[in-house]
Amino acid sequence: MERQPITREGFEKLRAEIRHLEDVLMPEIAEKIAEARAEGDLKENTEYHGQRDEQGRMQAKINSLKSKLAGCYIVDKADMPKGIVTFGSTVTIKDLDLDEEETYEFVGPGEEDYDGPVMKILTTSPIAKGLIGKKEGDQVEITLPRGSMSVVVVKIVDHGDE
Repeated sequence: MERQPITREGFEKLRAEIRHLEDVLMPEIAEKIAEARAEGDLKENTEYHGQRDEQGRMQAKINSLKSKLAGCYIVDKADMPKGIVTFGSTVTIKDLDLDEEETYEFVGPGEEDYDGPVMKILTTSPIAKGLIGKKEGDQVEITLPRGSMSVVVVKIVDHGDE
């Protein structure tokens, strides 16, 4: 698995989420399982089985977040090269087919946010992969899961220039 960049803030956010799941939610589920077990016959105890299923889903989520975190390395966006698209850049592109502009910020796992005027997308996304290393004015053909798009890099805002 390719290691991905993440900010210190993103790293801490993922770590806090893991801690909350492990230290707050998992003990609550364990308590509910114990209460359901105390009710007797486990074969027909839907509360018990429901909580066991929830415990399994929660553990899977914890494992997924830990795996995501293990595949990251912390990067200070201010140390990234200027004038080219990199992790942490905010990039405005113009879709040449639709004649529309879109703005993206390239972020690490746990930092993505697809709502708002600037979509925060993962550096592993097809759009980010197609734009990393490009400069203002570069025209790029980006391969997407459903076809491709021709874009031109209109503007790059490096972290710290905002």
